[in-house]
Amino acid sequence: MVSGLTKVYKTGSVEVIALKDVSFQVNSVEFIAIMGPSGSGKSTIMYILGCLDRATSGSYCLEGQEVSRLNENILAAIRNKKIGFVFQTYNLLPRLNAFQNVELPLIYAGISGSQRKKIVKNALIQVGLENRLFHRPNQLSGGESQRVGIARALVNDPNILLADEPTGNLDSKSGEEVMQIFQNLNEQGKTIILVTHERDIAYHAKRILHFLDGKLVGDEFVEKPIQAIEQLERISSSVSY
Repeated sequence: MVSGLTKVYKTGSVEVIALKDVSFQVNSVEFIAIMGPSGSGKSTIMYILGCLDRATSGSYCLEGQEVSRLNENILAAIRNKKIGFVFQTYNLLPRLNAFQNVELPLIYAGISGSQRKKIVKNALIQVGLENRLFHRPNQLSGGESQRVGIARALVNDPNILLADEPTGNLDSKSGEEVMQIFQNLNEQGKTIILVTHERDIAYHAKRILHFLDGKLVGDEFVEKPIQAIEQLERISSSVSY
């Protein structure tokens, strides 16, 4: 739950108010899109929800814990175990193949080699990359690279996935494939919070939070979310050779 959240950035004597008195609640297994133009505060709220930044004032409770009271070690543990991050630019290490990129969080967590192998393969199968395990990022398409990023976010079995513009660098077909993965993961019990400036992407979610000038200006429940699998069928049927 977020209550009265305000975030102010200071550069010398200049103050920039990124968030202004924002309040909302995220329930377990929701699929939420955060929408707004550049400078609306949507990325700032994502960083705070992901325990990557702290609010200037207000309250953020994550699974009953007031985040502002937690030290950096506890916050790091929360980021490692409870939250998975997916980024627009994929953030893959170019010298490592898909398997090795996905494996990294498990190495940091001290998971044994035999366990890592099973977990990583399952994660890559879950995102449809069972035949691309040993390809490096420069051998993968943008959509495949993003799916590696999603697999990496899944390996510690977090309850929450935070995705920052995950389709921003993708063509329409690859974007729909990624959204289908998110919809499937939500159906399997993951809470998904996704930042986007694309209206069509936002309406794949079940709820949309609209931000403008640092304020939450709308909280919309989506009666009939766009189904990515149906969109993919339309895209495929419209392609002519």
